[in-house]
Amino acid sequence: MTAWVPADSLGRRILCGTEYATVRYIGSVPPTAGIWLGVEWDDPQRGKHDGTYEGTQYFKCRHPRGGSFIRPNKANFGVDFLTAVKDRYGLNDEQDVQHGTENTLVFGKKTVEFVGMDSIAEQQRQVQLNRLVDISVRECAVSHAGQKEEISRTCANIRHINLSKNLISSWETVIAIASQVQNLETLNISENKMKFPSTSASVSSVFSKLRILALNQTEITWTEVLLCAPGWPALEELYLTSNNITVLERPDDHVLQPLKLLDLSDNQLLDGNQLHLIAHLPRLEQLILRNTGISSIHFPDAGFGGKTKMFPSLKRLAINDNKISQWSSINELDKLPSLRSLQCHNNPFMDTEKNPETLRQLIIAKISQLEVLNKSEILPAERKGAELDYRKIFGNDWLAAGGNWNPEKNKPSEEFLAAHPRYPSLCLKYGAPEEGELKGRQPLTLKNQLLTLTIKCPEKPEQKPVEKKLPESMTIQRVKGLLYRLLKIPGSELKLSYESSKLEGKEVELDNDLKPLQFYSIESGDCMLVRW
Repeated sequence: MTAWVPADSLGRRILCGTEYATVRYIGSVPPTAGIWLGVEWDDPQRGKHDGTYEGTQYFKCRHPRGGSFIRPNKANFGVDFLTAVKDRYGLNDEQDVQHGTENTLVFGKKTVEFVGMDSIAEQQRQVQLNRLVDISVRECAVSHAGQKEEISRTCANIRHINLSKNLISSWETVIAIASQVQNLETLNISENKMKFPSTSASVSSVFSKLRILALNQTEITWTEVLLCAPGWPALEELYLTSNNITVLERPDDHVLQPLKLLDLSDNQLLDGNQLHLIAHLPRLEQLILRNTGISSIHFPDAGFGGKTKMFPSLKRLAINDNKISQWSSINELDKLPSLRSLQCHNNPFMDTEKNPETLRQLIIAKISQLEVLNKSEILPAERKGAELDYRKIFGNDWLAAGGNWNPEKNKPSEEFLAAHPRYPSLCLKYGAPEEGELKGRQPLTLKNQLLTLTIKCPEKPEQKPVEKKLPESMTIQRVKGLLYRLLKIPGSELKLSYESSKLEGKEVELDNDLKPLQFYSIESGDCMLVRW
C-alpha cells in the first residue's frame, strides 16, 4: 500500500470534490494496476454499483448503486481541528508567508529588514486564538483532533463548537477533541456519519459541563444514545433529528435526568406508545416530534378529566406533520399537567373541520391550560369565547347522551365523556347551557354560511382595512379573539359595531359577547368597525 493512503483509511469519511463518502475497501481491483479505494457515497446517485465489480464483491453498500472505486489521490481525508480553526479565522502560518514582504521597509535605496516580526505575528495569532469562545468549523473537512493537548494549549477559552458536516468517523474522535476543551457547553456534530460505542464504557468527565448537544443525521440509534448518555451528566438539550430511530427504551433513573429539550423529529417512531418509554424524564419541558409517523397519543394512567403522571414537566410539545387522525388524541393532551404550548399543523384530524378559526377554537376548548397554539398566543378573551361556544355547540349531544340541568339527573354516557372529557368542567365553569341557547342550533358538521366583511379601525387610520370571511354563527366573543390576533392589538377592551351596506351612515353596536353575528342581521358586504 502506498504511503499516501492513511493506515486507518478503512471506514474513514472522505471528500471527493464536493461529494461525501465512506471508505469501504482498500486494495487492488484486477485487471487494473495500483491501489483503489472502494467508497460508499452519501448520495447514491453518485455511484455506479453495490461494491461488486466483474463478478467479485469487494464491499457492500446499502443502496444497489451507491458505490464506486476511486484512486487515493482523489480522496480528501481531511485536516485536524486546529488547522481548520486557523484556516476559518484567518490565523494560519501560510498567510504570514504570503505577506512576508511586510517584514521589510525601503528607505531610499536601502531595504531594512525587521528582525523578530515572525515571532510577534505568532504571538498575535496565539492571543487571537486564545480569545475564541464560540467556534464554527462547519464544512471544513475536520477528520481528527491533531496533536495531543495542542487544542487546550492554543484555544483555552472555547465554550461552543460547531463541527457539523465534517469528516468525523467515530465518537472517539469527538472525545479526543472535547477532552482538550475544559469548559465545553455546546457541541454540534450533526451531519457526520460516525460509529458510536456498542457497549457501555467507563464514564469520563470529558462532557461534564456540556449543556447542548446536536447529533442530527449521524445515524445514531437510541440504544447508542443511552450508552453514551452517562457521560453527559449536565445535558439540558439533545437534538437527534433524521437518525432512523424507530425504537425507544426507557433510560435508567440516573441517565438524562437534567434534560429539558429533546428533538426526535424525522425519525419514524410510528407507535405513539413509544413515548411512554421517555415519559418519566423529570425535567423534560420541550418535546419535538415533527414527522415521526405517530398516529395516536394515549396516557392510560389517567381517566376522563384526570391528569397523567407522565411527562410531569412538559410545557411545549410539537407534533406537526404526523398521522394523528382522531380528536381523541387531542383530548389526551389535556391530561398533561404542565402543557402550555402546542404545535399540531398538518395532521389528518385537522381535515375534519375546514374553517381554520373553528378548528383553532375546538383545540383551545379541549386543552384547558394551553397558552400558545401553533405559535400564536391564546388571549383570555379568545379562550372564553372558545369554551362558551364549545359548550353550546355540543349541548344537544350532551342532552341526548344523558346530560341534564338537574345535577341529580345529570349522567352523560361514557361515550360522550370519551369524546368530550372537558364538557363537565366547562359546565361547572360557565353553567350548563340553557335550553334557549340550544334551540335551532346547527350541528357542527353542517357548514354555516360565511359572511364577507370589511374590518376597519376608524380611530387608527394607519391600520389598513382587512377583508375577512366569518361564519354567521360566530359569536362576538370569538370575533374579538380573532381580531386580537389579526390586528395584533394589546390586551385592551375591544368595542365592535357595524355599518350596513344598505343603511349608509347607521352604526349598530355589537354589545353582547354571547350572541352570534346573525343575531345582529349582519350581511356580506357590511363593514365591521373596531375601536379600543
